[in-house]
Amino acid sequence: MPYDAPLDEMAFTLEAVAGLKRLEGLAGLEAYDPELVMPILEEAGKLARDVLAPLNQIGDSQGAVLTEDGVTAAPGFAEAYAAFRDGGWMGLTAPEEWGGQGLPKALSLAVMEMFHGANMAFALCPMLSFGAVDVLLAHGSDDLKTAYLPNLVSGTWTGTMNLTEPQAGSDVGALKTKAVPDDDGSYAVSGQKIYITWGDHDVAENIVHLVLARLPDAPAGSRGVSLFLVPKFLLKADGTPGERNGVKCIGLEKKLGIHASPTCVMEYDDAKGWLIGEPNKGLACMFTMMNSARLSVGVQGVAVGEAAYQTAFAFAQERKQGRVEGVEGAAPILHHADVRRSLTTMRARVAAARSICYACAVAADLAEAAPDADVRAAAKLREDLLTPIAKAWSTDMGVEVASLGVQVHGGMGFMNETLAAQLYRDSRIAPIYEGTNGIQAIDLVGRKLSGSNGESMRVMLGEVEATAAAARATNDPQLVQIADRLRAGAEALREASDWMMGQMKGREQDKALAGATAYLELAGDVIGGHFLTRAAVAARSSD
Repeated sequence: MPYDAPLDEMAFTLEAVAGLKRLEGLAGLEAYDPELVMPILEEAGKLARDVLAPLNQIGDSQGAVLTEDGVTAAPGFAEAYAAFRDGGWMGLTAPEEWGGQGLPKALSLAVMEMFHGANMAFALCPMLSFGAVDVLLAHGSDDLKTAYLPNLVSGTWTGTMNLTEPQAGSDVGALKTKAVPDDDGSYAVSGQKIYITWGDHDVAENIVHLVLARLPDAPAGSRGVSLFLVPKFLLKADGTPGERNGVKCIGLEKKLGIHASPTCVMEYDDAKGWLIGEPNKGLACMFTMMNSARLSVGVQGVAVGEAAYQTAFAFAQERKQGRVEGVEGAAPILHHADVRRSLTTMRARVAAARSICYACAVAADLAEAAPDADVRAAAKLREDLLTPIAKAWSTDMGVEVASLGVQVHGGMGFMNETLAAQLYRDSRIAPIYEGTNGIQAIDLVGRKLSGSNGESMRVMLGEVEATAAAARATNDPQLVQIADRLRAGAEALREASDWMMGQMKGREQDKALAGATAYLELAGDVIGGHFLTRAAVAARSSD
């Protein structure tokens, strides 16, 4: 069964749960029309189902290849990228002045869910390009914007993020790549970066690398890191790619999954680059890309979970084993109660994670576009609170659901040639990159909860309790039971939040940090349950 995006569920989650319609008419989002949502989702669904999904297992088995001329993408990927580019999908959220369509991030996130669900290895390429566009919009000089944004927005060129080095994993302050000023205002960048997603390939005309490096007089640690734009090909006077720059891929990582995504070891040898933002302020610039990437990675968990559910559900309808009352002969395993329990668990957790991610994206849109300063501030608090939960809870969920998918397949799920096995392998990277999930948990406790003195979580819990009250008011026996469970969850989360706040203000912060992952898991369970309950209440009064 090929991947087929659940369009009605996605649209319902965007509108009835995440509140997408709140964005209508806001400055910068004038192009958004609620009537466009379903047509956009339908067209993206066709690309995902008909073009990207058929290449998923081909890419897994054959992968990208490093040649003397650089990296050659997996078979069919260049043609698929051309279809993605020509469809205008890279420009969904970019401002119209740079060739974009000015649509909400939340809508683009739903589109990217489909692409990740159909072919995660492929979708990683535009995911990094979206981040590069965000960084240039926020921090790039006018010259850099003019030279690079139109082609990044159109998808003619792609972008990357270069942080990690062999001796420096998550500790960005330990990086050693250097950047020496040249007389023409550029910088000579030298060093080695590892784990660079789509660091080299042949699907686009140029690659725009965003590279963290140190200036000669930079202070030690993260305070001495600057950000540079380093293109694969230097631009000619007319703005088109010309001479090859001093950057190349010297190795492809051999990974557990996402084999068709070229994860590169990149070598910079006096490569010409240009400073983005202020000297020694590169980490702040890069966090613009990181925050965007963290939510995008969260939706990867949703996407792979959805694909795993669809694959397991199709298998459960076809695989016959055992006897069931009322079924003549061997019964499809879908008739067995434990298999149905597994499938229901998969579907519910995917729906909860989708709601968390979409709600985070709507908050991000409101934080930028709402006309009222108080609304913007409240939306920013919500975005900050949900981002680490969206990234960590959703990607842990993706691994768990993919594992359940393998279990439903039984022995067949353990065979490498099955899609179930591939999805399990592909999903495992998501809790690691763009900040491990342990780092997300520490960020939730140390910055997002404590930084607002608990206000962001107090407001969230108020909404959870309001949802529980709405469910109880329906007098539907099932919803009343759900309301009671949701209230109990909210109380547990409130108690845990108060304890965390107390520990972080005291002298034994390690106690809070040791429990941070469990706290994030609880927050995701409760907030995800809140959104599922909101959806259930809304569905009672809809068609």
